[in-house]
Amino acid sequence: MNPGTSPSMANDNKIQFWRRNTKVPGSLQPVYGAQHPPLDPRIHRTFLKEAPKPIALSVKSKKASSFHEFARSTNDAWDIGDDEDEEFLALDDLSATEAGPPTDARPLPKPEGGQDQAKIDSRPTNGRVVKSCSEAQLSTAIVRTPPLQKQQSLPIRPIVPLVARISDQNASGAPPMTVREKTRLDKFRQLLASPNTDLEELRKHSWSGIPREVRPVTWRLLSGYLPANMERRDLVLKRKRDEYFGFIEQYYHSRTDENHRDTYRQIHIDIPRTNPLIPLFQQPLVQEVFERILFIWAIRHPASGYVQGINDLVTPFFVVFLSEFVEEDVENFEMAGLTLDTQRNIEADSFWCMSKLLDGIQDNYTFAQPGIQIKVKALEELVSRIDEDVHGHFQRYEVEYLQFAFRWMNNLLMRELPLRCTIRLWDTYQAEAEGFSHFHLYVCAAFLIEWRKEILSMVDFQGLLMLLQNLPTIHWGNEEVGLLLAEAYRLKYMFADAPNHYRR
Repeated sequence: MNPGTSPSMANDNKIQFWRRNTKVPGSLQPVYGAQHPPLDPRIHRTFLKEAPKPIALSVKSKKASSFHEFARSTNDAWDIGDDEDEEFLALDDLSATEAGPPTDARPLPKPEGGQDQAKIDSRPTNGRVVKSCSEAQLSTAIVRTPPLQKQQSLPIRPIVPLVARISDQNASGAPPMTVREKTRLDKFRQLLASPNTDLEELRKHSWSGIPREVRPVTWRLLSGYLPANMERRDLVLKRKRDEYFGFIEQYYHSRTDENHRDTYRQIHIDIPRTNPLIPLFQQPLVQEVFERILFIWAIRHPASGYVQGINDLVTPFFVVFLSEFVEEDVENFEMAGLTLDTQRNIEADSFWCMSKLLDGIQDNYTFAQPGIQIKVKALEELVSRIDEDVHGHFQRYEVEYLQFAFRWMNNLLMRELPLRCTIRLWDTYQAEAEGFSHFHLYVCAAFLIEWRKEILSMVDFQGLLMLLQNLPTIHWGNEEVGLLLAEAYRLKYMFADAPNHYRR
């Protein structure tokens, strides 16, 4: 502050600044909905040149005082363009007229052992393939895989933006393991190697984060997919993986039937929008894996079926189980570099662990999504007790919690945080009792209060919604998530069983 400038003048200047600048750090035009994360500011300039400028509301004329006015002034990523509909229908009609199977019905990968199978080329892949601790459960045969066909509509991204980096590391790479981290890793390995893993002890150590080296097997155990008994694990894995591909053979061909056509069509459209900045998820081979997982889950859960947002919930499991075989640079790894048995195992494990997660929050995705509406109302009541200023600010500018928190509950904050942060967050969710269904509420409350200063500085409806839908978490890592979880635990301890403070 310059000498002679009074605090009142500084506050007036600050308010005038926010009135003149409707964009806040981390926010973009147009608003990206639940299918698109905030973009890296370093590549923001490129996107602005390519996209036409949206029509902004005149701040002087009339403020966007209602959600309907705000919605008319922004673009929603949930909307499906007519061109996408026509392209999908044209491809479907074309496949229906051919004598052979549909063009998108690529034969499922089969276990190795055929006469025409040979070893894959020894060319290095983008990510280095390594042997994992669970290698004994997988086939050791390697097959020749056809070269990956890149999608023509997607630009080549040699440099992955910070928001899309999966590893929690700086530009120079991951820091060396500290003595404390090595001790924690040894403790995890000791627990996992015991004949009967103590799941309570494993949850206790997992709450503050799981080492990358043991995260895949730990997630399988904490999700209830793997039994605690060591001797039974191989048999259970084989049985469940065979069961999943039995579902594929039984149901996947029905995706073009009239009863399931709309479900498959929506999945087919949503998959390319999943983590659009990460090259791994733009590979056709990976997208086919996601289509199978989501379609089979929808068929087996008719009460809810497929709902937009469920596609996001596959990605953390897929990345974690893929990391078992990739040492670094997961974002650019070519899935075709793995053996077919390994690809099948990653797909089946991702399906079952996602299913276990959704079993606990399925009311979030049934008709009218009552689970989400209840949780959003609970968030509103909780915030009104822990921060009256923020709650009153929302009321003053007619901001409804449902307008921003619906996505937080529907996608479990996956569109508000980088994927690396989501994976760390899910370490704790799986260690917590009812982590996804109950503890997530307190994480959302802590996450909202984290931005109270920025929220209170917004003095119009549009500015508030732009901020809440594009919170600047691009540079977040394990440290920020750890602090967020600590605050969420404090709120849970204070309010979860305190009816005088918070009505559950």
